Amino acid sequence: MDNIINLQKKIVPELTDLLVLRYQIMRQVSHEHPIGRRALASKLGLSERVLRAQVDFLKKSGLLDFSSSGMTVTEEGTDILRELADYVRKLQGISYLEKQLSDSLKIGRVVILPGDSDQEEVVKREIGRTAARILSKLLGDGKAHIVAVSGGTTMAAMAANISGSQPNTVVVPARGGLGDNVELQANTIATVLAQKLGASYRQLYVPDSVSEDILNSILKEDIGVKAVVDVIKKADILVHGMGQASVMARHRRLSPEILDKLEADGAVGEAFGQYCALDGKQVYMTNNAGLMLQDLENIGVIIGVAGGKSKAAAILSVIRASRQDILVTDEAAALEMVRMAGIAN
Repeated sequence: MDNIINLQKKIVPELTDLLVLRYQIMRQVSHEHPIGRRALASKLGLSERVLRAQVDFLKKSGLLDFSSSGMTVTEEGTDILRELADYVRKLQGISYLEKQLSDSLKIGRVVILPGDSDQEEVVKREIGRTAARILSKLLGDGKAHIVAVSGGTTMAAMAANISGSQPNTVVVPARGGLGDNVELQANTIATVLAQKLGASYRQLYVPDSVSEDILNSILKEDIGVKAVVDVIKKADILVHGMGQASVMARHRRLSPEILDKLEADGAVGEAFGQYCALDGKQVYMTNNAGLMLQDLENIGVIIGVAGGKSKAAAILSVIRASRQDILVTDEAAALEMVRMAGIAN
């Protein structure tokens, strides 16, 4: 396949651009269906005239359906879209980029989606959908599992895109609550994921902002909380996001003094309430009743999920601070990590 792709790029490079454009159109419709032509053109940054020619072709090919409510991808289109994803990644040199990151950062498997989550919401959803497929495959071995999940928008996309029947699985939050957006908290995502899988779940109601003394008192006196923490510590699969240190610190309402300290110490990434510099050094941690970076060594499979060029430094810092078995990210973040890490092309 690689030889065919190289020949195509050299002899008919314009076909490469056209194929990628039609893939992007189908991918966007798949996530937004039903969607009108004007809304789709706006999402993709295309003129309606350019878009009309492409969607008309896809309709004639039996890949898109039109109705009064908008466009949808047909069953055949869904199958082709799934098969086309890997081809587009190879076409854009993404497979080589995956190997670069996997080898240099010592990650077992890197999966990169075309695009930039910062610019295209659909890419973030695609990252979530890909993470959901990977998790489903891990859970399909027929064994009982404890799955720990963190919070965040990409993790919410993962939970929204999973399905199956896993009655022997228990889903738990990797840590307690965070901020005011309940939909994006680990507890909520764990609940949604469990319901989609027909699994059971546990919830952990311990906020991040409590002092160490209060946290120790809760763990000592509240048998229910301690029981949940014990289950979390036994997780054999972890799916987690990675955040920018400054953004997560504000979400957690850390004091101005701590914000200044994080900046002075070069904190760029955050995971599980622990803040890391670009070299992976931990510079600050909040009190946490759930998982911590040092707990990751005891977990069977760890899946890191994050994308966007703006998050490249954060992702790189967490990777360097902890073991990651699988990374699901996007092209923009991957390219920026390659640049920041000085990985040779």
